[in-house]
Amino acid sequence: MKIRPCIDIHAGKVKQIVGSTLSDTHESKLRENFVSEKSPGFYARLFKNHGLTGGHIIMLGPGNEEAALEALSAWPLGMQIGGGINLDNARFWLEKGASHVIVTSFVFYKGLIDMERLKSLTGLVGRERLVLDLSCRKRDGRYFVVTDRWQNFTKEEIREETLERLSGYCSEFLVHGVDVEGKCQGVDLELVEILGQISPIPTTYAGGAKSIEDAYKVKERGNKKIDLTIGSALDIFGGKGVTLEEIVQFNKKALG
Repeated sequence: MKIRPCIDIHAGKVKQIVGSTLSDTHESKLRENFVSEKSPGFYARLFKNHGLTGGHIIMLGPGNEEAALEALSAWPLGMQIGGGINLDNARFWLEKGASHVIVTSFVFYKGLIDMERLKSLTGLVGRERLVLDLSCRKRDGRYFVVTDRWQNFTKEEIREETLERLSGYCSEFLVHGVDVEGKCQGVDLELVEILGQISPIPTTYAGGAKSIEDAYKVKERGNKKIDLTIGSALDIFGGKGVTLEEIVQFNKKALG
């Protein structure tokens, strides 16, 4: 188990956002925790220099391609990329330096997984370079995958049968706990525990981390299998709960 870095890009800038407020139609409701004056490339180089591997770049909406390309060029094959990935552009992003492409909305249709789309995408880029984003929200006591800026519930539940079926087509899962994303009020340990019990492939959880202690909680409740991403609480993103040095030291200890 390790802590992975992230670079979230919105309107061409590196930002930390309260995930549940992100919308295509109600921009005025967007809650921003942090907007950086530094470039995406700055953060990519920073993570590279500190050996923080397996991180992701997420393009939150259109108009972020140039900023994402800058980050990828700063660390070729060092980070994954997601946000609007589909059959038409997946190969482009891999050729531009992404280690993996992260896909969510493209493989869902009418609230269900479109296996033909998923199979086509896996055939195009290869299972080993595909990450499925199964970010979810809780409804009626169960976790369901959400799409389209995390606003729309699908019928796909986070359960063992679903993850087993999907694991044959991708190398990792990325799961944001959307209900706590960006709030710095603690991770969704119930979701982490579920993932630790049922996920058959490497999985990264993101959402709500407020201190380095949350990393130890994720390690314990996630059965030492679930990686963690810390965003809004991190000092380089304007946070006051976790320092970059704490993450570096945690990973050194965790990885021996």
